[in-house]
Formats: sequence, structure tokens, C-alpha cells
Amino acid sequence: MPRADAARNRSLVIDAAAVELAERGIEVSIARIAARAGVAKGTVFNHFPTKEDLIAAIFADQLAALSATGEALLTQPDPERALLEFIIAGAELQAGDRSLCAATARDHPAVRAAADRLADIAERLTAQARQTGAIRPDITGRDIVLLLGAPAVVASPLAGARPDLWRRYLHLILDALRPETARPLPVAAPTSEDFTLASNIHGVGSP
Repeated sequence: MPRADAARNRSLVIDAAAVELAERGIEVSIARIAARAGVAKGTVFNHFPTKEDLIAAIFADQLAALSATGEALLTQPDPERALLEFIIAGAELQAGDRSLCAATARDHPAVRAAADRLADIAERLTAQARQTGAIRPDITGRDIVLLLGAPAVVASPLAGARPDLWRRYLHLILDALRPETARPLPVAAPTSEDFTLASNIHGVGSP
């Protein structure tokens, strides 16, 4: 097969899989993905030996896009606004994709590398906001990464009837990050070692 055709088929598969995963979740079949892409199942496996590899490619790309958004926001002159826009971007991504949390929890090297980069950028944005007093001083970048998925998870039981309900919980979270009424938290923030341990026990990827 000519290289251009192979590249086109790969792109078709990734685009189709991204839509199917977003709409139906991580259990969607390869047959359904292939049908949406207009290719044979064998073509999917030619590019991605396993379904895990296909999922990892899609979500590593999505995490990389979110990292790029965060990196651009590092130059924003208002650190509070920068962190807010980053959180909103991450929450919107997760709210629009039913399978993102499950996919990023898988221990695939491509997803892990993308998640580690995202965590680094989140920490830099969070540090800038902490330094200006815009957020409570005990919040870390890893707290922020975990909170990105919280609005969608909380609102998921009513997502069919109230697709924008997650925004309510997003703004509750944003208010909770502010220092004005902060009280001491009962346990410490998660560390990179915590995520490594969780990955070894449960297959949870490092955010």
C-alpha cells in the first residue's frame, strides 16, 4: 500500500475511534470503529496491534493537546486566569469524552509519558497561582490534574438530561481553590510515588 494511503487510513481510524470512544465509552468494539472509518478490521490492526495501542494513541494526543494549551497559558500575565483557563479546558475535554478517564488510567507508556508532561505543566501553572496568592497555598499541580475530571464524574448520572450540569460543579471546585475561606485539609496532596504505587496495584496511569 502506498505510504500516502497508509497515512490516510491511519488518520481515518484515529478519527473514527476518537468519536466512537467519546460517544460510547472504552468498551466500543474494533469492528464498530472500522465500520465508521470505512476500513476493514485488519487495517485497524495493521496500524495498531492492539485496541490498547489505539486507545493510547488517541488519548496521548488529547493529553498532549491539553499540555500545549497549558504551556501557552504559562505566558499569560495573570496566573489566576491562566490556571482557571487550564482547568476549564481540562474539564471540558473530560466532560465531552466518556472514555477519557478510563483511558488515561491505563498503564500504557505513551499515555504515561503524556500524563507526566501534563502533570509538570499543571504544577508550573499552579505554582505561579500560589505565588501570587490566587489559590490556597496547599494546592499542588497533581491536585489540579485529578480535579479536571471531577465535574464530569459528579454530574455523570444526570448527563443525559442535563449535559451542562458539570459546569455547576466546575465552579464549585474553582471557588474551593480560592484562599479566602480555606481550612486545613485532612491529608496531604498525592505525590508522584502515590501514582506509581497505584499503577502497580490497580493499573492506574500517572497523571
